[in-house]
Amino acid sequence: MVPVDGVSADRLADTFTSSRGERGIHGALDILAPRGTPVVAADAGTVWKVRSNALGGKTIYTIDEGSRFVYYYAHLDRYADGLSEGQRIARGDLLGYVGTTGNAPPGTPHLHFQLLRYRGNGRWWDGVPLDPRPFLSRPGQVNRR
Repeated sequence: MVPVDGVSADRLADTFTSSRGERGIHGALDILAPRGTPVVAADAGTVWKVRSNALGGKTIYTIDEGSRFVYYYAHLDRYADGLSEGQRIARGDLLGYVGTTGNAPPGTPHLHFQLLRYRGNGRWWDGVPLDPRPFLSRPGQVNRR
């Protein structure tokens, strides 16, 4: 399911293969939505990291139940109330809200969403980027807890 409430998979632009100059391809989707739009878990699993940094702003990393994939959600305006590391999540659970934190352009609220194949090395940030669009085309239900 698309991790931004109200956005359908057929509205997703291919920002995954967008060039980032010397850094290569973008390797993620930028999903445009109004500031404050709910961001939900694309898959069931565990909240691995909740942190802020200069690039991603307010970010969340989750890992799926089989420890195969890591999901990265960035530029959040704020986190869902009570969200914490180690928390079990279901697909569609509320994680946070679309924003422009980090290096996101102030007038372009969006979710930077990345799907990574986990390498099993304990590094939540160090996976192999995968195009998430085929995965996101599966429908899902938003859980507004």
